[in-house]
Amino acid sequence: MGPPLKLFKNQKYQELKQECIKDGRLFCDPTFLPENDSLFYNRLLPGKVVWKRPQDICDDPRLIVGNISNHQLIQGRLGHKPMVSAFSCLAVQESHWTKTIPNHKEQEWDPRKLDKYAGIFHFRFWHFGEWTEVVIDDLLPTINGDLVFSFSTSMNEFWNALLEKAYAKLLGCYEALDGLTTTDIIVDFTGTLAETVDMQKGRYTELVEEKYKLFGELYKTFTKGGLICCSIESPNQEEQEVETDWGLLKGHTYTMTDIRKIRLGERLVEVFSTEKLYMVRLRNPLGRQEWSGPWSEISEEWQQLTVADRKNLGLVMSDDGEFWMSLEDFCRNFHELNVCRNVNNPIFGRKALESVVGCWTVDDDPLMNRSGGCYNNRDTFLQNPQYIFTVPEDGHKVIMSLQQKDLRTYRRMGRPDNYIIGFELFKVEMNRKFRLHHLYIQERAGTSTYIDTRTVFLSKYLKKGNYVLVPTMFQHGRTSEFLLRIFSEVPVQLRELTLDMPKMSCWNLARGYPKVVTQITVHSAEGLEKKYANETVNPYLIIKCGKEEVRSPVQKNTVHAIFDTQAIFYRRTTDIPIIVQVWNSRKFCDQFLGQVTLDADPSDCRDLKSLYLRKKGGPTAKVKQGHISFKVISSDDLTEL
Repeated sequence: MGPPLKLFKNQKYQELKQECIKDGRLFCDPTFLPENDSLFYNRLLPGKVVWKRPQDICDDPRLIVGNISNHQLIQGRLGHKPMVSAFSCLAVQESHWTKTIPNHKEQEWDPRKLDKYAGIFHFRFWHFGEWTEVVIDDLLPTINGDLVFSFSTSMNEFWNALLEKAYAKLLGCYEALDGLTTTDIIVDFTGTLAETVDMQKGRYTELVEEKYKLFGELYKTFTKGGLICCSIESPNQEEQEVETDWGLLKGHTYTMTDIRKIRLGERLVEVFSTEKLYMVRLRNPLGRQEWSGPWSEISEEWQQLTVADRKNLGLVMSDDGEFWMSLEDFCRNFHELNVCRNVNNPIFGRKALESVVGCWTVDDDPLMNRSGGCYNNRDTFLQNPQYIFTVPEDGHKVIMSLQQKDLRTYRRMGRPDNYIIGFELFKVEMNRKFRLHHLYIQERAGTSTYIDTRTVFLSKYLKKGNYVLVPTMFQHGRTSEFLLRIFSEVPVQLRELTLDMPKMSCWNLARGYPKVVTQITVHSAEGLEKKYANETVNPYLIIKCGKEEVRSPVQKNTVHAIFDTQAIFYRRTTDIPIIVQVWNSRKFCDQFLGQVTLDADPSDCRDLKSLYLRKKGGPTAKVKQGHISFKVISSDDLTEL
């Protein structure tokens, strides 16, 4: 079974189609009429627009002619270039376009069964976290018999024109498509998770290791059903579509249609002086202005391969406008890379994507207000919604995406399309269960850009631990919905922090309700004991308070370990001490290296401290070799930390 399907305008495709066939009429959609309001918000189109059905535009109309990716697409006199790029990208992966265009064979015109044709189609979009089915009629806007928006060079093919109409209906009108980026559209077509890579900032032409790491990520993304497109920066409007020295167009989006790591045979190793080729195949949706550099069809490299060589190596081109490039030339010529990962299927049985719908809300009670504005608003910032997730191992890439609810349907009321949004990321205590109230010792682990786009994202390799993500609007005191998605190849257990402190309950009242909250960061343990010179010491921490404890990651082969491990405890009394133990991880039996015992009273100094390790038995036990550096903050206000 697929994901739950939401019916837009509550229209049921099969029921409507059968009604039309029974009545012997063609469907006319009462919720998206063939009139000016379906085109624009508050303006009229110069010239006379006539809405026509495909059979009135050409002979023998078809939804799809041959292979969906074989024909070039034209944006039309009022079309949107990002739409054409998204169409081209969608056509690369059959698993995606067959979901967006469901049962395409059933929807196809059949000249033998014209009495079964009802002028009705349906398409599916991933809309703010929900797969949504949109039903349309086949009336399309034309001027002088030509389609106004996108069309195919195969003049009797209409899948893209009808899909564009359904998308316009979903967003309110055709004008609502203005301002959308190619990745916005791809995400809505496929439910993928988009990440933008700045090729110049990544310095992939200089940093060889980073270049091959990028290739590995692109290869994994593509082979798992992801979509990838790229573009060359255009510094101003005058240089849009201007051709570079190597035949590429500035400000134009190219689609990746294949990626290969090729091992060469002995003969070709001598020809190219390398054992491996790292190659990408790109496609210009307009089918013109191809790459003219190395590995292009006119290049020396291409001519040195026989037809059999190209077939054996997989260096083939199936469509007009396709060309191959080496990874080196790809990194050198393109400035922006958009990677849309297929996150709808678990990886190796593990949940790769976690998501939650939330809301910025305004309330007179500061504790209930959830619209605190950006990080600059220090007094209100932490009033925003807060979400915590756990990275279980070091070095995993985590992609975080924040999408605001699209406001285009409200444009007629004078509301803006988008608010300025962003988010902050903090590394927090390993046992945090309650909301952040002040930022004393938390590490600011990352920040997204703040911009009035529909979606902002952040991609980072994170260390093991807990992280709190705070989604914000730039200004405080505004309301809107948002969708937060986090992708990683390991489950991260995304959940919202809703409580400010432990709940009052019969159980904790009987045991004693907490009166003190204590936050501790152990920075390092140094000068640790070694019994003999070549002994391996792999230290780790256990931080205890009563029955609760936090364990740090193990540091490998060092007597000077940097931990920066944080913990937070809600204590009934300061008579319950906090104990920091240092242990040596060994194969059969771990070795105790020493501990410190802390009262952690609210009146204690909050500066960085250093104490010698001692044997077990309290603060007066015998001193052992080594010391720890730490910072501890205690408060009798449970909402201070």
